[in-house]
Amino acid sequence: MSGSFNDNVIEEIKSRCNIVDVIGQVVSLKRMGSNFKGVCPFHNEKTPSFVVSEPKQIFTCFGCGATGDVFEFVKKYYNLDFPGTVERLAKDYGVEYVNHSREDGKKELYYQINKEAAIFYLKAFCQTSNPGLTYMLKRGIQPVTLKKFGIGYADGQWDSLYRHFMDKKVDVKLLQELGLVSESKGRYYDKFRNRVMFPIINTRGKVIGFGGRAIDDASPKYLNSPESPVFLKKNNLYGLNLSRQDISKENCAILVEGYMDVISLYQSGIRHVGASLGTALTESQAKMLRRYTKNVILSYDADSAGQAAALRGIDILFKEDCRPKVLHVTDGKDPDEFVKKHGKEAFKTLVDNALGFVDYKFSMLRQRYNLDSYEESVDFLKEAAAVLRSLSPIEADVYIKKLASEIKISENAIRLEINGNTTQEDPHIHPYREEHPQADSLPELPLVEKNLLKLMLTDREYFQRIAPYGYAFKSAYGQKIFSLAGSLYKEAGELDMMKLRDGLEPEESRGLSDILDSVQLADKEEQVLEESLNKIEIENLQERENSLLMRLSMADEEENQETIQVLTEEWMNLQREKMERGK
Repeated sequence: MSGSFNDNVIEEIKSRCNIVDVIGQVVSLKRMGSNFKGVCPFHNEKTPSFVVSEPKQIFTCFGCGATGDVFEFVKKYYNLDFPGTVERLAKDYGVEYVNHSREDGKKELYYQINKEAAIFYLKAFCQTSNPGLTYMLKRGIQPVTLKKFGIGYADGQWDSLYRHFMDKKVDVKLLQELGLVSESKGRYYDKFRNRVMFPIINTRGKVIGFGGRAIDDASPKYLNSPESPVFLKKNNLYGLNLSRQDISKENCAILVEGYMDVISLYQSGIRHVGASLGTALTESQAKMLRRYTKNVILSYDADSAGQAAALRGIDILFKEDCRPKVLHVTDGKDPDEFVKKHGKEAFKTLVDNALGFVDYKFSMLRQRYNLDSYEESVDFLKEAAAVLRSLSPIEADVYIKKLASEIKISENAIRLEINGNTTQEDPHIHPYREEHPQADSLPELPLVEKNLLKLMLTDREYFQRIAPYGYAFKSAYGQKIFSLAGSLYKEAGELDMMKLRDGLEPEESRGLSDILDSVQLADKEEQVLEESLNKIEIENLQERENSLLMRLSMADEEENQETIQVLTEEWMNLQREKMERGK
């Protein structure tokens, strides 16, 4: 029952509350031996048949059959779902607990408000002549591309959007939390004014925020939504909702700095592209890209800030087991200008010539040191050795030979420089993989759930056969995969693995990869399915038997003779079923 929730919270509640006290608040109970008895609150009765066991911490009614623990009673009596039940008991007994399902409900409201704002901006952009449309057309963006990205316009008035939402009776506090409206001296006004609006849409198709580009000389030139419960910059990439399939198809992602870079490249036909929302590349963004490809090309400005950002970015990508490269635009300040001036093929040539992780780091070092100077060559070598230590033995060997030839230093000297600072460790162990073991964060699942998930993700027919046993997925993670897969099969008749991954958090997506890679069925799918379903049935029978035995142990031999007979017969039938299943 508690598989979807933090087990520590459940156990803490159980340790603090007594079922007799909880039920006693709403049912008049009288002690009868080791048990308590009262009139059942779930059906009409005159003779009490509702029994509560303090030692066992359970209740049962010999009239209507209701039975369970304290969670089941509160859920049934107050007509709550399980998260609401846990939240109520946690509050009553001082246990810290966050109801994530309630949070999810509020998130959905945020999404709806952002979507409404995006529609408002889009109508202003499309339905009337406005500076925003004029600006984007002058920038060479075609109407079909503008529509694809949902580009909008925030007019120059102070409260257009505010008044729109007030007409719809939306709580102004929610608008403030999303950064759509600001307040000063008791008056509310629109945060975005006279700006081209770029809706930021996540891979699930939800509008999570906005970027606004000033059309006049307003400062700042770009204004972004503040972070909110649905918008964390570090966890999202602009344009990925449109480009992720192209990234998978090309097995490569090009990461640029700005909204216009993404839109211009996409329009030119280079569609495996995204932008990092004005922040330095984060681990979360790297993990997100890693879902679709290992190959990531950073196309940042060629100035010192862009070079520094590229160096940080390739380190982060390397830690996430990606193969990063760096592309610096040779003519024009950014990819937007370059592709408009030179076209798609010229930009593809830049992509083909992008420098790999090691070559880029060495090129940056060469700019800092004069390799004609012996002293500076030594300093260069020390820093180069630090880069080489992060490589596998084969990769390091290739670059040692290349470096020795370039700077006229023996391979042996370079190896000694690498090994000299790592006497305690193997110099070629990949340090990042040691420090960031991803497996630790993978969701833990029972073997039966793993087998069923692998089967149903392999073939729709297996999903249809497993579907009636949905209750077998007791873990929150298993339930989520089962539910998402069911929705996708129903929607398209087949499973789009990319859409499935889009519905998962990064660590959940890694867990899915682990299941797909580690669960080997060895052409024994039918046998695995039969054994798994049989185990589920046996566990189900065992749970039913435990419930029956609890009720029998609480029954009064004089008052509940008929009920005892029925329960005993049911218990005997269960034994026969277990014997038929070999248990």
